[in-house]
Amino acid sequence: MKRLALGTCSLTAVVGALAHLGCASSAPPPEHAREHRHHRHEAFGSCKDAPAASTSASAAPPGYKGHGASSVPPEVLAKYPPEPLAPEVARRIQAMLDLRPPSAGALSPDGKRLFFNWAITGVQQVFRVDGAGRFPTQLTGGEDVTTLLAVTRDGKQVVLARDRKGEENPGLYLQDALRGGELTVVQHKPGVQTHFQALGADGRSIYFTANDKKRDSYVVYRYDLVERRSEPVVEADGLWRVVDTTAEGALLLQKATGALSSELWEWSPKTKQLAPLLGQGEAEEYRAAWGHGGEVLVQTSKLGDFRRLYTLAGGKLTPITEERRADVSGFSVDPAKTRVLYQVDDGGRTRLFAMDARTKRPLALPKLPEADHVNAGATTPDGRFTTLSVDDGAGPRRAYVIDWKTGKAEPWHQPSAPELATESFAKAELAHYPARDGASIPAWVRKPARCPDDPCAVVVHFHGGPESQARPGFSASAQMWVDAGFVYVEPNVRGSDGLGKAWLHADDGPKRLDVITDIEDASRWVKKAFERSGKAPKVGVYGGSYGGYSTLIGMTMFAGAYDAGVDVVGMSSLVTFLENTAPYRRQLRISEYGDPVKDREALLKLSPITHLDKLKAPLLILQGATDPRVPAGEAIQLHDALAAKGVSTKLMIFPNEGHGAQRRENQALMLGHSIAFMKKHLQGR
Repeated sequence: MKRLALGTCSLTAVVGALAHLGCASSAPPPEHAREHRHHRHEAFGSCKDAPAASTSASAAPPGYKGHGASSVPPEVLAKYPPEPLAPEVARRIQAMLDLRPPSAGALSPDGKRLFFNWAITGVQQVFRVDGAGRFPTQLTGGEDVTTLLAVTRDGKQVVLARDRKGEENPGLYLQDALRGGELTVVQHKPGVQTHFQALGADGRSIYFTANDKKRDSYVVYRYDLVERRSEPVVEADGLWRVVDTTAEGALLLQKATGALSSELWEWSPKTKQLAPLLGQGEAEEYRAAWGHGGEVLVQTSKLGDFRRLYTLAGGKLTPITEERRADVSGFSVDPAKTRVLYQVDDGGRTRLFAMDARTKRPLALPKLPEADHVNAGATTPDGRFTTLSVDDGAGPRRAYVIDWKTGKAEPWHQPSAPELATESFAKAELAHYPARDGASIPAWVRKPARCPDDPCAVVVHFHGGPESQARPGFSASAQMWVDAGFVYVEPNVRGSDGLGKAWLHADDGPKRLDVITDIEDASRWVKKAFERSGKAPKVGVYGGSYGGYSTLIGMTMFAGAYDAGVDVVGMSSLVTFLENTAPYRRQLRISEYGDPVKDREALLKLSPITHLDKLKAPLLILQGATDPRVPAGEAIQLHDALAAKGVSTKLMIFPNEGHGAQRRENQALMLGHSIAFMKKHLQGR
């Protein structure tokens, strides 16, 4: 799979600039914008210990229609605006938000210039640095997030994406790589997702997909960089991605069939036809790329509990990476097809490996700093230079460039930490807690050096996805919670990635009823693990997207488990969520949560809104108005239903944000209000 650059997505992106926190995106985002995917042999547990629904599970949930800004009336926005923060709260958070590491980026073909993303302006934009340690030049600006996707093979242009107000309907652009200046529009249509896919191996084309013909299907387009025009290449229904190309115009394609499952296809420029390659009629996970001599490399967990890397020949998969109880979480083949780089999820940390693309023999990597995560970025067309992202856990991640000819790795830009001593930041430590059925749930824990109370109050942060993973590493937002005097706990409940296929799929569809109790069991463990002198700590629950849903489950189905909760863009009803999420996502989300008709009874039992009568503790709800993934209607119907019961909750709707916060001022507001809310209700401050 081509890894065309640039950085990784933070697990705390619920308030981060990338805002990819959510119920895993149905169409995988570009490699640079996706955290590397990071498994027990059976689905554990039963829901027999879960509280029964307080209302009839067959009752219809409250209803709303649609998603995005047009679904939220102006009077509702006016009624629930974001509130300003107290100056002393805002000051500290703004300082922490200055910890914005640049991405690893992509080099010009000659290796002399590095292009990268940086949110130092408050919104992610594109920069260029003309040599290691040089002062960067800003290429893009404005209020909309702009993302570097690739550098054309002649080095003359950069390929960019730009989104508006978190709508997740990005457009595709080109810009002069040296002069900068105005952007050239390839395609940007209202209400349409236009996603860059790959550089053409012919050097004169780029490939992108768009749902401009059908909202639940992607057409594959080829854009000619010389003639400046687009033409459709693959118009078959489906959620298609281009994962590799040849100079003759052949395409290696991935067609998503579920939240994680996919099929592999090849498209011939001679016949203009699609040919099935692997995965048809299955429900397995596949990623692929062409390797040396046109062989197909495949990353999959089909033949075991963990993902490995294989070659595919005659329909047979032959492993080329060793068997581990750890995932190959990502891989790339350089454009010259000389080298394969792959990452292994080593208990939550990321280890980088290299092999010869022809012989499959291991290759030595240059000496790099000890780090929690080392991820490969982009490689130049001749295979000589590769960018890396290095997170040592002690400071913001740094970008290195490997020169394979000299065997050396050199840092190209240095992240800053103004007025902050990051070496004092709390390191994440791995713990485990027992589920009621005997399963052992891993959780990363960060502790303050001292507490304002004895015992320390605890905040349990559930990640999004659900097919995501809490991981160690440097995190300014996690440190904000620690600085506020909280023990910060991040569990990897069943359904999380990085622990094997069985663990990952243990919560699919109605099976979620068997493992949803992992949420309550986290609170039970925390209260025992962090008690002092026989006194249990106050415990809050917090999360975004699926983590927001987990928060609401903890506050309703398991009322009493948590003393306060903050829900950011979470689902209040799995039924109305599936009915109103964007069409391009719905069919794949169904494979994760269940069918709204066939599995309706289970979905209603699993919906927080079914259990509102049990709510006992204070709840804060934060929502973006333009969110296409979890519509604002999920937050509004929850707030209105509680208000009708006479229960007071706090709701804030951000009119210019979608699935999380992209703008600095809104990131500060979301984090600031979340922390202040927990301090008030857990610490009495």
